[in-house]
Amino acid sequence: MPSDATPDPYANPIAFGQRLKILRTRRGMTRVQLGGLVGDKTASWVRAMEEGRLQTPKLETFLRLAEILRVRDLSELTGDLSVPVALFTGPGHPRLGAVKTAVDAFPLTTRREAPPISHIQARLASAWESRHSAKNHREAVGALLPDLIRDAQLAVRQADSAAERRTAQSALSEVYSLSQFFVAYQPDAPLLWRVAERGMVAAQESEDPHAIGVAAWLTAQAHRDSGPGHYDAADSVAAEALKFLTPLLPDASDEVLAITGALTFEAGYTAARRRESGTAWRYWDQARAMAARLPADYFHPVTSFSQAIMGAHAVTVAVELHSGGESVRQATQSDATTIRSRPRRARHRIEEARGYQLDRQPDVALDMLARAHEAAPETIKYNGYAKAIVLEETESKTPARRQRASELAVKLGLLAA
Repeated sequence: MPSDATPDPYANPIAFGQRLKILRTRRGMTRVQLGGLVGDKTASWVRAMEEGRLQTPKLETFLRLAEILRVRDLSELTGDLSVPVALFTGPGHPRLGAVKTAVDAFPLTTRREAPPISHIQARLASAWESRHSAKNHREAVGALLPDLIRDAQLAVRQADSAAERRTAQSALSEVYSLSQFFVAYQPDAPLLWRVAERGMVAAQESEDPHAIGVAAWLTAQAHRDSGPGHYDAADSVAAEALKFLTPLLPDASDEVLAITGALTFEAGYTAARRRESGTAWRYWDQARAMAARLPADYFHPVTSFSQAIMGAHAVTVAVELHSGGESVRQATQSDATTIRSRPRRARHRIEEARGYQLDRQPDVALDMLARAHEAAPETIKYNGYAKAIVLEETESKTPARRQRASELAVKLGLLAA
């Protein structure tokens, strides 16, 4: 190996600090950048950590480092290869294989006739309803997706006219959008990107503003969740989609207005990840103004965008800005019971838990996570932040808190019963 080559951080038993430096260097990040992303840490703190002059950080900070550096599992930082743990990638769902097979196959030679597009659209509406209403929403959606994917692909191929083909492409894009919700946070990143990109291509072919907006919304999320190196791409996708949709707003339908509002908040979400407080709250204000133009009982079937969701979005912004006090203030003002979607309600509870944990109220954080589990067990099971809080509190010095956390860890599959 050349003398100037970057070492393999898990080839030999080396210290945590050395691994941290190697992984940071591989990501092309400076100490200033890493420290800021961790949570207002200085370059000196990062250097002291890398040089072994500070102890291994607490679990919350350790997991934040793992997320920023996008390690495959925590053993890349700890050096303990015997216990691979991937908190920010959930377990593979039993139906993942069937969904992957359907995505990867193309019906080029089949003689089967595609169902009417109206039939596919009705099945899609039913699938979205199942996703929002079922506790085991991944199971419910995963059971429906393989046939939906195959039929939507076939409908595009067998379309008799340009207009029919555009309508079929819109439905196919929506099927891929539903698929992305299922595939997200599962251990197959390439499949997630195939789904996201095919959804965007189908949406553009459809020329349907709503389909384009949804595909852009999901693609921006995929970029943002891929780590700091993808934030610029997330911003670019959201900005381009908003530039396309904004001129349509004066005469827009509720669904186009809603997806534009959802995209506007996504831009603020990424800004909050960057710790750009003013920009994040400005986008939130703009999204809230769009939500106010919607009927009071309106609920967007893909993004959950509505008047009711803006309180949850405010909690997310405050949490991503690492403002514990503001997170709690926003949590006390929001009303999770008004969120119609079970998985979205569960995710809101997780965001509340993160806020209370930041504000050093771990008992309330655990209570929020218990409520998230009650709303949608399959949401919290795939959420790295929730699992991080639970694992940290299983080591609490308070017996009652440690017991509560351990019981929840068993439910999440983090500890054996």
